[in-house]
Amino acid sequence: MIVRHWMQTNPMTIPSDTLVSEAKRLLSDNNLHALPVVDRGRLRGLVTRANMLRMGHFVLRTQSTDEFNFFVNRLKVRDVMVRNPATVLIDDTMEHCLLKGQERGVAQFPVMDGDEVVGIISANEIFQLAAHCMGAWERRSGVTLAPLKLGPGVLGRIADVAVAAGAELQAIYPVGRHEKADDEGLPEKTVILRFHAKEVDEVVAALTRAGFPVLESAVARESATRETTAGARMQ
Repeated sequence: MIVRHWMQTNPMTIPSDTLVSEAKRLLSDNNLHALPVVDRGRLRGLVTRANMLRMGHFVLRTQSTDEFNFFVNRLKVRDVMVRNPATVLIDDTMEHCLLKGQERGVAQFPVMDGDEVVGIISANEIFQLAAHCMGAWERRSGVTLAPLKLGPGVLGRIADVAVAAGAELQAIYPVGRHEKADDEGLPEKTVILRFHAKEVDEVVAALTRAGFPVLESAVARESATRETTAGARMQ
């Protein structure tokens, strides 16, 4: 999954001499979370909606006419922007974005193609990616297996059991941390399956019999956006 396929393209940008009050309006009116600050085609900084809101609230709390007039008529983006913001490249992976965002505590990245800002990746795109992986807009059922060691062929065996029980498998992915690997280097992870099936209970029973305990299961409803937990948690 490459950034170019998930980013917001043709991002709105502003020059550094833009008034902060105007940047705040642009963010609000266009429902944006960040605006790259670009001068003469080069990225100079970043302003975010959260920072603008905090600044606006601070000015209002002071109840100072001078502070308010300065904020509205004189304060420029270059005075408050994040300089040299963290960026990602157009050909970086989404996994790289996730790790970089977690490490730096950043929710928005300008996307660069050489020296040019060509997009924005924000938490919205990350949520969209997660929704696609989870099949949020499809009628998929799901099963979450208890943590297990993922040695060679384990995922294949899980898939074979589910398919043999009537599951039309759509996705299978492990979730966990590598630092939890055992002495043999085998990571212990929770495995999530997303599938279509007439009888989810049969899939759950087959997986359990095969030695893959089920933590929970979700049965797809008529609505593509709602699911309900059907399986009881197993101790």
